[in-house]
Amino acid sequence: MQLCVKKSNIVLTGFMGAGKTTVGKLLARRLNLELVDTDREIEKKTGMDIFNIFDKYGEERFREIETGVVEEVAELSNCVIVTGGGIILRRENIERLRRNGVVVYLHAEPDVISKRVIRDKSRPLLQSTEPLEKIKELMNIRKPFYENYDIKIDTSQLTVEEVVNKIINKNKIINKNKIIHSEF
Repeated sequence: MQLCVKKSNIVLTGFMGAGKTTVGKLLARRLNLELVDTDREIEKKTGMDIFNIFDKYGEERFREIETGVVEEVAELSNCVIVTGGGIILRRENIERLRRNGVVVYLHAEPDVISKRVIRDKSRPLLQSTEPLEKIKELMNIRKPFYENYDIKIDTSQLTVEEVVNKIINKNKIINKNKIIHSEF
């Protein structure tokens, strides 16, 4: 275990549909912190929505833009930072965010994610004839990257309020003691 200096940001990672945005909004409100969403920051910076960036420039260019945004938001303090589902694909992104933040991995089972996002046509990586299979495939590829967390919470059967309470309670322990690699 490593000693933990007090970290002022809470960074939410996880696959699309795990609840990052919804949880982030309530968490920021409850803790009176600023909410920063990396996908919204990318849209502001480029003047394009995420789907169009993928469509016009491809995933690799999107990831480059995303990494640039991470460099900026990692310098902020007292924020809840909601990340895009693939931000973890570049190790430097999580390393930057972790310097001043506790990384919370929100996990949900593939079938739960599918139910949550099936009607959302703005998700470029799910434009498939078999979205559940695509979800499983992407989650399997990303699994080792998601394992780089301080706190893991399975949101599959929890309410938003329950998830927020778990984050707040666990974050208090982490900031008082040492980082504990923990799961709920």
